[in-house]
Amino acid sequence: MKSATDPRHLKRIATFKSLFAGTFTDQPEKPSRVEKINANITQIDDIIQKCAPEWPISQINRIDLAVLRQAVYELLFKTQTPTKVIIDEAVEIAKRYGGKTSSSFVNGALAAAITHTNRQDS
Repeated sequence: MKSATDPRHLKRIATFKSLFAGTFTDQPEKPSRVEKINANITQIDDIIQKCAPEWPISQINRIDLAVLRQAVYELLFKTQTPTKVIIDEAVEIAKRYGGKTSSSFVNGALAAAITHTNRQDS
């Protein structure tokens, strides 16, 4: 069972916060994972757009978008991490920092993203 002090959970929160802050202003210091996400942002955003076609990237709540970008990155490139763990973590972060519908939006979008990321362990 994960705890609030689990280092992996804390790393995800730090990454999420940096991604979110980066939507407002450039962040001089950011976790290395943020650099990796930004290097693959076109591919990540393309998947998000396919999973939520009624919401253009520019209209997705910035908190939800930061959560989705991190989770889609993990789905694509962190293949050793189980899909269920990635989705659970993303939904938990969305519940904690997002609005009333953030967690259900993130959960639905990531469920659709599984098919676009070729994950086999779902």
